[in-house]
Amino acid sequence: MSDFFINNAWAQSAPQQGGSTSFFIMMVVFFVIFYFLLIRPQQKQAKEHKEMIESLSKGDEVITTGGVLGRINKIGDNFIFLEVTDNLEIKVERNSITRVMVKGTIKNL
Repeated sequence: MSDFFINNAWAQSAPQQGGSTSFFIMMVVFFVIFYFLLIRPQQKQAKEHKEMIESLSKGDEVITTGGVLGRINKIGDNFIFLEVTDNLEIKVERNSITRVMVKGTIKNL
């Protein structure tokens, strides 16, 4: 009569073995996805920027990170002197150059 109001308790089956290997495989797959979608493109972009910075020469027209357009007058180890307008030269850090423009861009503006 007491079974009418109280449910019987049944033991659960033992957990499946091998759950740790599937977790490990899943983590490896996630790392591979992150590598190809995030890490590798950033490394490639950094390599291209480094090559562009190393190939700068006097007379190149460039844009800085702040959006300043100028022509390179002098190149130092860490700094570049940009001629922004006639008789106005600014000193910027070499790594702040973001893009090399086509020659004649300044004259067309």
